[in-house]
Amino acid sequence: MIRNKVLKFNYSGYFCTESEYKNSLSNETNLYPSIFQYFMSCKSVFNIIVILLLQSLVLIAAPSIDAGKASFKNNCASCHNKNMKDNLTGPALAGVEARWSAFPKADLYSWIRNSQALIAKGHPRAVELYNTNNKLVMTAFPAISDEEIESILLYIDCTAKGTCGPKDVAGTPGAANANASNGSGSNFWMYMVFAILAILAIFLWNIITDLNHTRNMVEGDTDSIRPNFWNILTNKSVITFVLFGLVLFGGYTTVNNAISLGRQQNYAPDQPIKFSHQTHAGLHKIDCNYCHDGARRSKQSVIPGVSTCMNCHKAIKKGTKYGTAEITKIFAAIGFDPSTDKYIENYEKLSNEDIEKIYKKWMSDEAKKDTKSAVDVNQQWSDVVGSLTNESKKTIAGPIEWVRIHNLPDHVYFNHSQHVTIGKIECQKCHGKVEEMDVLRQYSPLSMGWCINCHRQTDVKFQDNKYYDSYKTYHDELKAGTRKSVKVSDIGGLECQKCHY
Repeated sequence: MIRNKVLKFNYSGYFCTESEYKNSLSNETNLYPSIFQYFMSCKSVFNIIVILLLQSLVLIAAPSIDAGKASFKNNCASCHNKNMKDNLTGPALAGVEARWSAFPKADLYSWIRNSQALIAKGHPRAVELYNTNNKLVMTAFPAISDEEIESILLYIDCTAKGTCGPKDVAGTPGAANANASNGSGSNFWMYMVFAILAILAIFLWNIITDLNHTRNMVEGDTDSIRPNFWNILTNKSVITFVLFGLVLFGGYTTVNNAISLGRQQNYAPDQPIKFSHQTHAGLHKIDCNYCHDGARRSKQSVIPGVSTCMNCHKAIKKGTKYGTAEITKIFAAIGFDPSTDKYIENYEKLSNEDIEKIYKKWMSDEAKKDTKSAVDVNQQWSDVVGSLTNESKKTIAGPIEWVRIHNLPDHVYFNHSQHVTIGKIECQKCHGKVEEMDVLRQYSPLSMGWCINCHRQTDVKFQDNKYYDSYKTYHDELKAGTRKSVKVSDIGGLECQKCHY
């Protein structure tokens, strides 16, 4: 009887071999003779799982655009422009493979891993790049694999061509290939691994429960009941483990996403007033510091007040792109009557209905002058109200609540005047070519790595700068020619307390 029960366990516990299965078919006590039971019971199941797991791991390591995007963000984005076409701290990466085509691909891999080692060997392309880029030292990545490098190159190529990511357009050359590569991305295959591990866990649970049940039967416990799947799921230990896993996963996800909270590269929100930097800073050449006057003398660059806008818009009442629609919002916020060219007395005490009468009349008069286009005054006024009021601000009169674009965490100290006035750094260095942006966006990643890299590579402007007169040793070395330049890192730019205190 014990032998028969053990034989039954062998089938349900997935331990039998093919020969054991065939021999057992002649045993009249066999309870699982079907082909399905054989497949589910034999060691081949575990072999299949192992093969699938190994295959998944190989595919995860295979080059892909998704993997390249992640690697680029972690390793390259602090120095190289995300669009691959413009220079940042490092040169634009579009066409990098073509520029190295005269040399073996292994040389490009070596350059990425350790550029200084390749320069020391006298490699012509490496030396040329080093001299062309003002002898800036490229960060070494000795541990990066060939697959990671190839993934980065795939991502660079498709980004430069505009054929990767969700912006792919059907029919675009190369879009299909890019999408196919994305389908084999690291996330997809990571989920596959988890699924396989989950299946393996179910098999192992079946084995363990059968072992325990058989042991109890052998020991004479005839009342032993083999637990079903529901019994396992409702077990307190399992529930505790699942809850712990959810808390752990939730915590990791929260922290991982919170790292970049408020500073996402290319973030370009809609503003209450459609303000074009391209028109103001580009077309009309208005200096950045005219509106953001705090950048020269304080920590904050400050968002310009409506009174700053009125310095020009007392006279300019109609925009080249939006007509009177957006400028009317400025007038309504500060209480300027464009019909009389005077500020309205006690404007803040007026009700929204009284304000509506004033500016609807202005908009109607302007609409009558514009015979080329039909203007819906009611819709225009609705846009004004929607832009200047919200749940916390019920009145039209009052400050305009702009949406902040460049936002550093509270634990980071950044002083605009230190960089603009003392460091003599142009606004475009961090904010990009704002004079070409119709809708302002976050140009730089504003990450810690990006800041540190800038401090390592930026020369301090010692010439005719009294702020740095105390650094006598550096001044003497520069005059003597023993030192070519002083980096920000040389004067404490990498000290933690400079930005965190």
